[in-house]
Amino acid sequence: MQVLYSMSRDKKLSLKDAVSRYQKGVRHSFELYLFNLLQLIKVTEYARKDAANKLAKLLPSQTDKAFTPKLCDNELMQSLLENVKLNGLFQKYKLDEKVNEDSIRSLYSDFAKTEGYQNYLKQSNCRAHIHKQILLDLYKSCIANEYFNDLMEDEYLEWVDDKSLVVGAIKKTIKALPSRGDFFEEYRPSIEATKDFGEVLLQKVHNEDAELLKMIEPTLKNWDVDRVAVIDMISLKMALCELINFPTIPTKVTLNEFVEISKLYSTDKSKDFINGILDRLMKQLNQEGKIKKEGRGLIE
Repeated sequence: MQVLYSMSRDKKLSLKDAVSRYQKGVRHSFELYLFNLLQLIKVTEYARKDAANKLAKLLPSQTDKAFTPKLCDNELMQSLLENVKLNGLFQKYKLDEKVNEDSIRSLYSDFAKTEGYQNYLKQSNCRAHIHKQILLDLYKSCIANEYFNDLMEDEYLEWVDDKSLVVGAIKKTIKALPSRGDFFEEYRPSIEATKDFGEVLLQKVHNEDAELLKMIEPTLKNWDVDRVAVIDMISLKMALCELINFPTIPTKVTLNEFVEISKLYSTDKSKDFINGILDRLMKQLNQEGKIKKEGRGLIE
């Protein structure tokens, strides 16, 4: 949708360049996941520096002496630190170069003051679910931090749009720890989703723009085409193309997805507008026999 919007604003943007921009965005989404995971690892590793600093005091307290960096030195985090292929990906994308040490220290210091972390430190022989919960709490603290979000936005324009997707993936990763093998492959964008669906949808909406508009126009009733918000029209064209050309995607999924998209990216009235127009289009297409679903697409 964002690439199609760019094409509507910049007529010099070719389809080839648009597809390249789309592919770059997909790659960056996976990088975002990896960068968030690396940030989490780095913040937990700061517990070791905290331990060293406490012992280096001229007169360390009993609490200082009793402190252990178990936030990092536990089976769950060690499984990430020792994952050769994961660390290879960090190097491949040069993510270590993007890590800001001051930010890491700040994120750790803020979390170290929380009651949850202090209670965690007092517990001995923590089971896996205790470590998982504190890691979830730590990540929640990170994503609520202004500096963390600023860093993500500075490095990746996609952060604002992909945040919920990445946050969900990181939480899922934490809950599945300790990691085994190439667990991160689960979060790498699949060919089916990015190429067989994403690229095809992008190309078809662009190539069939005039035909799609001709089908949409009669359903607008009292609305003039020029009065329809650009994002709304792009969403309608994408939804229409998806209804006709992707038989395995249920019609209700298409309808619900584009209504949700309108809530995020368009006007306050767009949700009802998109819902109403798509409902009319679906009835019309069904009558004309143009919607043909198969497999999971048969599930309404």
